[in-house]
Amino acid sequence: MKKTKEAKENMRDEVVKSSEQVLCQSENATNADIIIVGAGVAGSALAYTLGKDGRRVHVIERDLTLPDRIVGELLQPGGYLKLIELGLEDCVEEIDAQQVFGYALYKNGKSTKLSYPLQNFDQDVAGRSFHNGRFIQRMREKAASLPNVRLEEGTVTSLLEVKGTIKGVQYKTKIGQQLTACAPLTIVCDGCFSNLRRSLCNPKVDIPSCFVALILENCELPYPNHGHVILADPSPILFYRISSSEIRCLVDIPGQNLPSISNGEMAKYLKTVVAPQIPQELRDAFVFAINKENIRTMPNRSMPAAPHPTPGALLLGDAFNMRHPLTGGGMTVALSDIVVLRNLLRPLHDLSDAFSLCKYLESFYTLRKPVASTINTLAGALYKVFSASTDPARNEMRQACFDYLSLGGVFSNGPIALLSGLNPRPLNLVLHFFAVAIFGVGRLIVPFPSIPRFLIGARMISVALRIIFPIIKAEGVRQMFFPTMLTHYRSQVALGIIFLIVKAEDECSSPQSSRIANLKLFENKKCKDLKSKKVGSGGILASVLGFVLLAIHSSLAMEYQYIPKELRDAFVFAINKENIRTMPNSMPAAPHPTPVVLRNLLRPLHDLSDAFSLCKYLESFYTLRKPVASTINTLAGALYKVFSASTDPARNEMRQACFDYLSLGGVFSNGPIALLSGLNPRPLNLVLHFFAGLSLVLAA
Repeated sequence: MKKTKEAKENMRDEVVKSSEQVLCQSENATNADIIIVGAGVAGSALAYTLGKDGRRVHVIERDLTLPDRIVGELLQPGGYLKLIELGLEDCVEEIDAQQVFGYALYKNGKSTKLSYPLQNFDQDVAGRSFHNGRFIQRMREKAASLPNVRLEEGTVTSLLEVKGTIKGVQYKTKIGQQLTACAPLTIVCDGCFSNLRRSLCNPKVDIPSCFVALILENCELPYPNHGHVILADPSPILFYRISSSEIRCLVDIPGQNLPSISNGEMAKYLKTVVAPQIPQELRDAFVFAINKENIRTMPNRSMPAAPHPTPGALLLGDAFNMRHPLTGGGMTVALSDIVVLRNLLRPLHDLSDAFSLCKYLESFYTLRKPVASTINTLAGALYKVFSASTDPARNEMRQACFDYLSLGGVFSNGPIALLSGLNPRPLNLVLHFFAVAIFGVGRLIVPFPSIPRFLIGARMISVALRIIFPIIKAEGVRQMFFPTMLTHYRSQVALGIIFLIVKAEDECSSPQSSRIANLKLFENKKCKDLKSKKVGSGGILASVLGFVLLAIHSSLAMEYQYIPKELRDAFVFAINKENIRTMPNSMPAAPHPTPVVLRNLLRPLHDLSDAFSLCKYLESFYTLRKPVASTINTLAGALYKVFSASTDPARNEMRQACFDYLSLGGVFSNGPIALLSGLNPRPLNLVLHFFAGLSLVLAA
């Protein structure tokens, strides 16, 4: 009862409930489309992204001075690719950021190098390590350079709620003035110490360990441009360069009870317990850093995403979802979330219908899952596997993981592609995790099996299950492995939009290329012309000629650059004729009669007067038509889904594999085209060719 009462009091502190008549006063109103609480990595990146899309953004940050943190210093290559996608890649320039090409893993004096699989990317694509504060300041400066983005220093004290809808925030300015800011959408990005998240999610924060941080100066890492992970006792130690002259060291200590820094216990612990486990090349610099007495600590938080979809508000960044920082995946998840959110918001010109917008944005939680849950699960699982234990099975699992990664090839490339965010697929994660366990069991029982070894092997499998399944359960099994595209993503209920987009190439720079030429809006048979509007240069809109019909629940997006060059002019000419028609693609509930099959059944019958006997006889019609009809029907449905673009990387790989498979020629093209043409409509052939295409994906 006491806890419930305290929780209710905390909730009242975070959300101010107002009557319907309470509105933002004109002198305090920001006239913004979106309010962003917090200007850390997530907040400042989001502010620039939305501002570039033409949104009026008001960012309220507690402290706009240079941050000084000991985490958020390593950006994985997958996160750097998201920076490029958002147009923020220059924010890692001029801050003495260091390129990172992989990891070096140490255990019991042995080491192995794990390089990122970057062969298919441009030269500048790699991880980056830097001072977190410098990176954030660069993004803040870039966001503030947009005329429609306003950065203000202030402390948000509460969310402003009117009849279940968040209308804005109450905040205190730097000079102590209490103000209210309103906007159709408030996005809370106030970090791991968020005091607003409890009103927007079910926070279950776990603190499995703490980092003790040092800076080593004027020394070299054994493997240049690589992060270093020492599998120490009791838990891992990290080294990575954050500038040309500084190396960050993070010592993980399990639990929350740390030795005291003030009385020298921490320094003693680091010198006597940790220092002997550090590679010889770094040991002297490590001890010297301890003696400088500039030791800092940071609790490592983990929190699965458990949102309460709330009209008018959204959580993002560490306020929404956290994972153990061992793998450096936090910024990659945040930037990936911003890309998903930007793509969802881009088609919406009006955010004022809070309930429809909330329903529409529920798809955000589904679309983010594959990337976020893979990185989150990997972080939690690796921390547990890399930590020492008194359990022999756990220690065998730890050694098996080190040896598995040391095998190289697919055994290291697969896991490092997951960790780097370059290939964040949940199924790959589970396969590699259990491959490590099976590899460990195999080593135990071959070539000299014994009952004790079998028992340890069985316990290893049990340990693997106990490590990964609770993490997957917290992330959501269905959401992680079977994410479904919500109808609210496909049908934009908030506006009911159907529009035809013609995109120019990104390099296009003519004045006409940055304008929306014309948009005709039809609502209740009334027509309204929308004026031209400037948009960002990334993915420039050449022209939009569309029809917005509030009665239709599917969206059409036909992109100019995908049309073959020979047809582009005719395509645009046809659009300009404004003779655009639509037709629903539907599947009949009952099959249509097939004349040939029906004719053959009726031919021997001279008398059709016995209706009941005839009906019973004609039941065979439905069986005899099946091979041909079901093959053609299944092929049509499967090809449509395979040929359609998706935000799911696996779906896009399948699409590319289908194209490449058919391009092989011979039996690889003749078989499918014989099915499609109806010349050889055999169900078994269809299944064989479909899964042959799938095997091409797996082989790639």
